[in-house]
Amino acid sequence: MSESAVKLACRSVWKLFGPDPAAFLRRLGRPPTFEDAVAAGLIPAVADVTLDVRAGEIFVIMGLSGSGKSTLVRCLSRLVEPSAGQILFDGRDLLAVSDREMIELRRHRMGMVFQHFALLPHLSVLRNVAFPLEIQGVARAVRERRAREMIELVGLHGREEDLPSQLSGGQQQRVGIARSLAVGPELWFLDEPFSALDPLIRREMQNEFLRLQNLLKKTIVFITHDFDEAIRLADRIAIMRDGKLIQVGTAEELIVSPANDYVSEFTREAPRAKILTMRSVMRPTNGARDLAGSVPAASRVVDVAREVDASGQDFAVVDEAGRTIGIVNRSSLMDVLLSGAAIGDRSAE
Repeated sequence: MSESAVKLACRSVWKLFGPDPAAFLRRLGRPPTFEDAVAAGLIPAVADVTLDVRAGEIFVIMGLSGSGKSTLVRCLSRLVEPSAGQILFDGRDLLAVSDREMIELRRHRMGMVFQHFALLPHLSVLRNVAFPLEIQGVARAVRERRAREMIELVGLHGREEDLPSQLSGGQQQRVGIARSLAVGPELWFLDEPFSALDPLIRREMQNEFLRLQNLLKKTIVFITHDFDEAIRLADRIAIMRDGKLIQVGTAEELIVSPANDYVSEFTREAPRAKILTMRSVMRPTNGARDLAGSVPAASRVVDVAREVDASGQDFAVVDEAGRTIGIVNRSSLMDVLLSGAAIGDRSAE
């Protein structure tokens, strides 16, 4: 990955809670280890995390409660001050900028949406969405025009004068999203924005989120504990545990090549048919003939399973250039979907 493709990066970021972490780090005189911090009576909420977020991608950070995912995203935006490390936004170290500069960056280049909508109850939808621009000192006519554009974008046209109490939970979250988009952020942080919603509304909001991303192409850091939500939304997923970054990859990479047993268990119930591609489940051709057809290597199991199952014959798996790189059949698909067995490149079988 070229550095120009990286919008946000963190390098060896730590967040330690407890008695005087700064003094502990000075006394240590070297980068700490997890064991160092625990031995000093400190709690490593974020422990030596290094990652890159690419421009225009949806980067999902997930883990169980207490894994450090929400603390990490607050460190990335400096809502929580990291204890050590670097956070680079377009190559600029955010830990080296002044508080005033950081406030300006948040106001003009970052957007944030959290689980609790935090709408101002006495303000209309229009005024809630326009509020960040009002704080910036934008003229009323300009900020209201921008707010109306965002309200229409999230599908709430006609509700501009309603109060938050007159809206459903999903509609309130749409207002929160519109408000965060009003400043035109380059970088968008969302911390479990849909977890308080009912399942049907949550699904609707995920669809809305994907529609907006298709239009806006933001760089997004999205926090969730729900793997189903992660695989629907993410370009890449980071899994955390006990403050540590365990693995980063696509949903398919996490299933095909888990870093350890924890990742395997975390992804065990994942809907493999919606995630795995033919490249992952194919078998060697071994000179197979009389193939029933071909399927692209990048196609998902769910998209071709019916055709392959109905045929009962072998299908060629072809790459982008149309070359046969393996075969799949009813047996190879069922082996994976029913057993959840370890999978990967089967060319060596």
